[in-house]
Amino acid sequence: MSNVTVKQLAEVVGTPVERLLEQLKEAGIEAESADAAISDEDKFKLLDHLRSSHGKGSAAGAGKKKITLKRKTTSELKVTGSGTSRKTVNVEVRKKRTYVKREEATVSDEKAKLDQLMAEKEQRDIERAAAEEETRRKAEQAAKEKAEQEARAKEQAEARAREEEQAQAQAALEAQAQAQTEGKKEPVSDKSAKDSAKAKKGKKQPEKADTRYGRNELHVSGGKPGGRKKKPSRKVRAASDAVGKHAFEKPVAAIVHEVSVPETIKVSELAAKMSMKAAEVIKVMMKMGVMATINQVIDQDTAILLVEECGHKAISMSEDDREQSLLDTASQELGELVARPPVVTIMGHVDHGKTSLLDHIREAKVAAGEAGGITQHIGAYHVETDKGVITFLDTPGHAAFTSMRARGAQATDIVILVVAADDGVMPQTIEAIQHSKAAGVPLIVAVNKIDKEEADPDRVKTELGNHEVIPEDWGGDNIFVNVSAKTGEGIDDLLDAVSLTAEVMELKSPATGPGKGLVVEASLDKGRGVTTTVLVQQGVMKKGDLLVAGQEYGRIRAMFDENGQQISEAGPSIPVLVLGLSGTPSAGDPAQVMADERSARELAEMRHHKDRDSRLAAQQQAKLDSLFANMGKGDVKKLNVLLKADVQGSLEAIREALLKLAVDNDEVDVAIVGSGVGGINDTDISLAAASNAIVMGFNVRADATARKSVAERGVDLHYYSVIYDLIDEVKQALTGMLEPEYREDIIGLAEVKDIFKSPKFGLIAGSLVTEGVIKRSQPIRVLRDNVVIYEGELESLRRFKDAVEEVRSGTECGIGVKNYNDVKVGDQIEVFERVQVERTL
Repeated sequence: MSNVTVKQLAEVVGTPVERLLEQLKEAGIEAESADAAISDEDKFKLLDHLRSSHGKGSAAGAGKKKITLKRKTTSELKVTGSGTSRKTVNVEVRKKRTYVKREEATVSDEKAKLDQLMAEKEQRDIERAAAEEETRRKAEQAAKEKAEQEARAKEQAEARAREEEQAQAQAALEAQAQAQTEGKKEPVSDKSAKDSAKAKKGKKQPEKADTRYGRNELHVSGGKPGGRKKKPSRKVRAASDAVGKHAFEKPVAAIVHEVSVPETIKVSELAAKMSMKAAEVIKVMMKMGVMATINQVIDQDTAILLVEECGHKAISMSEDDREQSLLDTASQELGELVARPPVVTIMGHVDHGKTSLLDHIREAKVAAGEAGGITQHIGAYHVETDKGVITFLDTPGHAAFTSMRARGAQATDIVILVVAADDGVMPQTIEAIQHSKAAGVPLIVAVNKIDKEEADPDRVKTELGNHEVIPEDWGGDNIFVNVSAKTGEGIDDLLDAVSLTAEVMELKSPATGPGKGLVVEASLDKGRGVTTTVLVQQGVMKKGDLLVAGQEYGRIRAMFDENGQQISEAGPSIPVLVLGLSGTPSAGDPAQVMADERSARELAEMRHHKDRDSRLAAQQQAKLDSLFANMGKGDVKKLNVLLKADVQGSLEAIREALLKLAVDNDEVDVAIVGSGVGGINDTDISLAAASNAIVMGFNVRADATARKSVAERGVDLHYYSVIYDLIDEVKQALTGMLEPEYREDIIGLAEVKDIFKSPKFGLIAGSLVTEGVIKRSQPIRVLRDNVVIYEGELESLRRFKDAVEEVRSGTECGIGVKNYNDVKVGDQIEVFERVQVERTL
């Protein structure tokens, strides 16, 4: 027998390799690993070692050749007799086994046994390899036969389909020819063609002819009786289905869809776009590690990964693209560009005469009707002058109406900056200059109130020159006109300047097609509903059109001009009052006439969802920012306010002004729990009562139900008609919520000259007042070498033996310090008082 390895020998003898290596080492045979070779001599040497270790051939084991073991077991057997008698029999089983010790085998027998075991192992390996090869060959042969069978079945199905098509076509031709010979004009129907094809097919196959029962029995062979045919086996039926002419074939190539993915989408909608079941899509998401339900909304990045995971092509689509496509579709029918009137915005500081100047142009009295004599709404007026038609926008000058002035500058073509000749440049004047420059519109300066004695137009030019507004006579680009809204001086020159500037600008816009404009103002009227002032910028807006303004849409029920006269349509640069929207849009929102209601609803809902998502994201960010900002600080006191106003622009201005009040203060804050346009109703009072808020109405009133709820719930309700009154009261309320601050004022200083002991007050410091006044029961500080060593209260103050309330400078006195007995000569006693400081925002 040839040499074997340690591993092979271990498999033959049935022992672990590690155990065999230990035994080889004990026998003195060098074998380092399982792959080491073992010769026949090593095997014999190992065998001798094992025999000696088990006592073979020794004297101890030579005398005993066999071992006998005896075992006895006893059990009970119950035997049932006649009747109810039962007998129990004890059964004893004795076992005797003799184990004879095996005789020592010769070396040749051991060698033969090892050779036989190794040969048997090799034979088993050869047989196993042959069996595996045979199994693989059979599997390949079966797969090849299956493929050939499928190919034959497919060819047979295609051949049958071609024969059937040819037969139907031939039958249709024959039927048509027969109809023509018989004089029939109508074409042969598909049903008659199929019947003729079946008839022809029946002639070619006589074995399928009618039987004696007068019908065609398809399952009965020719010449055989019409008995019940044996039900075919499952394999035969599957084969017949595979080759049948109506068999369904799965598409060979996978269908790849181009899926447009918006910024957010539901799982069900995404599954419908991919033509997949929602359950399958959810399974794919679970494999990706994303858990979602069928109605859950996922973001765009997750949806794109999911579409690509499903084998489709994802195309990212933003809501802005969809919105722009709807707007482009609505503005495709715009006509040619024609000249249009200019839109002029009058801006300036409060009480500089903007509305009075416009009154003189319109020959109306608007300023007298405004609360407090100031403009609080943005007004649009269409004026026919000798210089042509001009549209004026009058903006408020108060500091709170910054957003209104910004909208006015964006919607305008020319800005008239009104500056009072006696007052000069003011903060809102500078702000108006910045708005006009940001909008990129030309600026005309109207120096008003030149009829006053203290008027100084040159001073106005100089101050405006510091803000890069240079007059034409100084070499600049801005036209300066001296006017007087009271006497009418310079009004014609101002209109000439406006007409000249508009002529240079060559203002044009489409005069036909769907109207498009800008929301100037919006309010809620109890009788007419939502009223919206729209400045038409291009196209024509007509009564009955579908209008989308911001997040609101509706059909225009009525249109009015600035004088309240009902009109049927409005062209470019014309302001118009529109009724019929579903809600009050925000001032500054774009307004567009849509072709159909579906597009209008889709555009409005898209803007609504976008605004809601942005507001939620802003709220989450604000909460996070406030969490980090207030970390480590005390609780912030909040003033809850519920705000109702007459128009959307005023509401926005008041909200921004209130939120700015407590920006730089960490102790108080304003929280607007609710706001809206229109009167105060019972729902507003309920919300205010639940949130402990103050209800503020700006140019609106509460109805009867709301007033009753105010009395019952004790809600604080305030009415305002001037915006700065509202802001001032809120500011006072916030000031009252601030924690009081105290200032320490030093009122006196005394120097200790001697120390006395009193049985009643303890240690008394004999002192000389060096500065100010020493008062009794005031807080003091004890200074030693100008360092504070004690702070307490002055308990007793005596002049000689008399107790006094105060001691002035240059006078000696005795001072008793409360709960302190370590005063020394040379110390200074400082007396001070705490004064409360009034705090403001």
